[in-house]
Amino acid sequence: MMDQLNKRRLAIVAGAAALLVTTAAVRPSAEFEILTHEITDKTPRKFQAAVDTGVLAVSVLYTWTERAVLR
Repeated sequence: MMDQLNKRRLAIVAGAAALLVTTAAVRPSAEFEILTHEITDKTPRKFQAAVDTGVLAVSVLYTWTERAVLR
């Protein structure tokens, strides 16, 4: 029969193994890019955002060409 010390050691080893598996796992991530600028535009306007919750990461990039208004 297991005594308290062996149960405690087993719990510590199991917890360490679970922590190792959790940190070694690849976190899911998503990247979205919407490129609507003209190819000739060397400095397109852009909006970029990223959110990383530790469990999931999402990155968004949106670019566009701004038309110059002549007055």
